[in-house]
Amino acid sequence: MTKIVLYARVSTADQTIEHQEAQARSAGFMIDEVVADKGESGLTTRLSERPEGRRLFDMLRDSDVLVVRWVDRLGRNYADVCDTIREFMRRGVIVRTVINNMTFDGATKDPMQQAVRDALIAFMAATAQAQAEATKEAQKAGIDHAKAAEDGRYLGRKPSFTTEQFQRVHDMLSQGAGVSMIAKSTSLSRQTIYRIKDNPTESAAALASWGL
Repeated sequence: MTKIVLYARVSTADQTIEHQEAQARSAGFMIDEVVADKGESGLTTRLSERPEGRRLFDMLRDSDVLVVRWVDRLGRNYADVCDTIREFMRRGVIVRTVINNMTFDGATKDPMQQAVRDALIAFMAATAQAQAEATKEAQKAGIDHAKAAEDGRYLGRKPSFTTEQFQRVHDMLSQGAGVSMIAKSTSLSRQTIYRIKDNPTESAAALASWGL
């Protein structure tokens, strides 16, 4: 019997497994089981090295479906994400994403279709790593800014978004989502989305300054 498993990963306190599960179910996925890692970095820790990530390789069988919000939940390291998806496909596991409703499997034997599929996997994996590195730099700049102005600093206006929303906006922008779609998904105004998009470093600095 085919099993549908959602893998969720949260690396900060602001992110929630429940949100990822709710998003998957609202997209129509009939989830049989949720496997989740908390506080695990997708950039520095391979899926096979995470406690619950290892379970996926043990539990998933031929024709099972692995659901993730997007490929960045599997990881944010280019090589790891590519290797992981290819290994699951080799085992007959179908990998599906909630965002963009992508499906990756080993069904096709046509070399041209395989090449297109593999190129798409590589592109998405590279995007996940590039976005993670960009966010990391923006957050570092924000922390440095806050430290430099620690004594007698003017905090400015409190951000109208949380760290989780900031991360989600970056995720969706990197995936080519439009401002209207992002605003609907995050419950933020279009103006806020544009502010984060145009000034990511300042937005990260504001979060850091307020300890958010």
